[in-house]
Amino acid sequence: MDRRTFLTSPAFAAAVTLSNAALAGVANAAAASVRPGPIDFKANLPAPGGFPDKWICGSPSAMDNTDPPVHVHWYNAHTAILRQNKAYSYEAPFAPLYFGNDRVLLLDEGFVQLRNDWDLRGVVDGCIDDWCRRNNRDPASLELLVAFSHLHADHYAATNQFADRPNTRYMGLTQEEMLGFWGMTNFPEQRVSLDLGGREILIWGSPGHVISEFAHYDTYTQILFTGDMFYRGRCYISFWQPWFDSMKRLIEFCDTHPVTHVMGCHVEISKDGQDYAYGVTYQPDEAPVQMTVQQLRDAFEQAKTITKPGIYFTGTVFLCNQTRGTTTIDKYPYRYD
Repeated sequence: MDRRTFLTSPAFAAAVTLSNAALAGVANAAAASVRPGPIDFKANLPAPGGFPDKWICGSPSAMDNTDPPVHVHWYNAHTAILRQNKAYSYEAPFAPLYFGNDRVLLLDEGFVQLRNDWDLRGVVDGCIDDWCRRNNRDPASLELLVAFSHLHADHYAATNQFADRPNTRYMGLTQEEMLGFWGMTNFPEQRVSLDLGGREILIWGSPGHVISEFAHYDTYTQILFTGDMFYRGRCYISFWQPWFDSMKRLIEFCDTHPVTHVMGCHVEISKDGQDYAYGVTYQPDEAPVQMTVQQLRDAFEQAKTITKPGIYFTGTVFLCNQTRGTTTIDKYPYRYD
């Protein structure tokens, strides 16, 4: 039998099929032997972690800034926190990045649109690649969810950077789309659960700063993320009664769930309680972003005594009840008409 006849014979075809099947079996077995098991996000809680002693907080001259546009801090091995450099935007929002076995949640963004201004998507992809290297995972196997605490541009402006990213879902920019993203049917009271693959995020409505706003609780770190409705700085309260009701829900949640830290989206205050002027791009002595449950309780107790528009300092935050959001805290507390 010549070589051409042999290669076309049924016996050779069968041998090749068996050989390929055997090689595939060996490859699958080898992959299974090195593929890690799922990470346990439910044991030994809360997962320990830490905040930096100092965040990137702008420069005396924004034109002479030498820091990167975003500070990436790994709170622990499975949780990153991004903070935009104030030299790039005075808003300098914080954005947690939560990793699960199946998906990753980016909660809020930086105040940027174009990737050639600064590449938030590249930073997020770099964090995902880093996590996958450390955990022997394929980045393509993780779905990225891009969501927002509320609908102000410094929290969603970079959404277009992710529009063509594979294996990505991102929240829409209307309240209806936000509710649909979380599967909520009874806003703001309903509490829903997002499963990232063994790691649960609890979400419920938290209006007051604006109407379309949410609180988030990570069951792994037990950090309560309160967005713009409660943070270290000027808590601009557009709608007092919805905000007060949202605070009550936060307190009731803390009464029944362990909370390691309360964390908002911004820092606009110094360590000694001094307000940084609106629009400033350098905060050399800023307070830490993390707060305690007791500080939340103290603010709520003071809120119970507030009966008219104005600015009230709780020792932790400024409660700006129906005062214009574009003014410095210590001057011109105009009331909404």
